[in-house]
Amino acid sequence: MRRATFVTALIATAALALAGCSNSSGDGDSAAIDSHSPTASDAASTSSADTFPVTVDHVYGSTTIEKKPERVATVAWGNDEVPLALGVVPVGMAKVSWGDDNDNGVLPWVEDKLTELGAQTPVLFDETDGIDFEAIADTRPDVILAAYSGLSQDDYDKLSKIAPTIAYPKVAWGTSYQDMIRMDSQAIGLGAEGDALIDQLQSEVETALDAHPDLKNAKVLFSFLDPSDLSQIGFYTSNDTRPGFLEGLGMPTPQVVEEESAQSDAFYATVSAEDADRFSDVDIFVTYGDPNSDLIAQLQADPLLSKIPAIQKGHIAILQNSTPLAASANPSPLSIPWGVDQYFSLLSDALTASS
Repeated sequence: MRRATFVTALIATAALALAGCSNSSGDGDSAAIDSHSPTASDAASTSSADTFPVTVDHVYGSTTIEKKPERVATVAWGNDEVPLALGVVPVGMAKVSWGDDNDNGVLPWVEDKLTELGAQTPVLFDETDGIDFEAIADTRPDVILAAYSGLSQDDYDKLSKIAPTIAYPKVAWGTSYQDMIRMDSQAIGLGAEGDALIDQLQSEVETALDAHPDLKNAKVLFSFLDPSDLSQIGFYTSNDTRPGFLEGLGMPTPQVVEEESAQSDAFYATVSAEDADRFSDVDIFVTYGDPNSDLIAQLQADPLLSKIPAIQKGHIAILQNSTPLAASANPSPLSIPWGVDQYFSLLSDALTASS
């Protein structure tokens, strides 16, 4: 998953995206391959069955699923949450390491959903060194969901030989949670249910934002500030789902993000600290790090970064590295109900902080 790979790269180069599972032993995995949630509603899972065959367009063309899939596999970050949110347990899904709170390869909101559905943990695909095609094939899927991903053409071709595969729509790792739900749910015959889920989540997000009205006009820069090298300011562009999520709520975009996003499809950009004036309209910096460190003091002591008004005022929200809350900042179907209130509270506290 991009987040774990990218955060490692960022730290190593001074510039995030995403162990065996303790509750998914060999016996458990074998059982998961042939298990479907015993509590999932059969009515919900078959209500759109008459829509087949369905065709889903994506960056590599289109994929047609001839009949309703019985065995759903997912790869990359978050795609597993679409079928789970709709009551369908995948036969296999990507193992997570970044944001995992107990080293079992499953995010807490996914664990909660599996418990709610009375289901075992599916087979976990270790993507540390790339997609594990053999492990995916072993689960004998009828469809592979990857609407939010960075699949290469080669990845897509290999996966398509295993089962019909849904790739991302346009930009690698740039799929909104709404489009991920829309594409993945359509592929499993639950398009109408997916649309209803989008409406429900949008309502929950808007309610959470309404509780923090001070954020509605705030310009948020989702950044990565490395205290070991403050010569560069790294930040995510509008092509990434973190800023995209906030922009989708009507929150304004900092000018530097608009400018850099217009230049390429890259999800991350860096600007020299010597050009600190480009960040003068930013109201809140969001970054990954240790909230108990002296990061804010370090930024305010820097002769260049201290010229940025938001840094001068201490308007900096720090997401604890590799925690569930940090992971939930990249919104997904199950993480939104779990963490959006906490996330907006963190941003609001940073906006009203004084230093």
